[in-house]
Amino acid sequence: MADNGSAEGVGAAQAQVPQVQMKILGQFIRDMSFENIMVQKGITGEVQPDMNIQVNLDARKRPTDGQFEVSIKLNVDSKAKGTGNQLFLLEVDYAGIFFLQGIPEDQLHPFLLIECPRMLFPFLRRIVSDVTRDGGYPPLNIDNIDFVAMYRTELARRQQAATAPKHDA
Repeated sequence: MADNGSAEGVGAAQAQVPQVQMKILGQFIRDMSFENIMVQKGITGEVQPDMNIQVNLDARKRPTDGQFEVSIKLNVDSKAKGTGNQLFLLEVDYAGIFFLQGIPEDQLHPFLLIECPRMLFPFLRRIVSDVTRDGGYPPLNIDNIDFVAMYRTELARRQQAATAPKHDA
């Protein structure tokens, strides 16, 4: 009989836990710039690119209840190996509007900066591939980004900055 009581207790507890809902309401390119420097300078021939890729994330609450805007800002700086000549510079700010419900407050921040970017990333990857290909280069297929590691690194950086002694000038 104790088993039946515990099963009912678990069922009641599960009924009280709100169902997590996530919907992507829209996605868009907020800003994009592709500077094809190699072509502008008239440089031709085969070059080996050296890529420097930087990723920044941002999330903010929208005025409508349950809506959040999450953006991935990607900068790709491509230079020729050996000479260091600039080949191209690509900057993309790609955003999504999400409806989120049932996420505990203490889990909202990591959800916005891990799960939401994971949903947006395949679309951003496709844009980067198309733009670089259309610019005359082999399509740049960005490796998957470990948003969990990015989040942990940023938390550690903020914690270190908060505990670091402040020096007066």
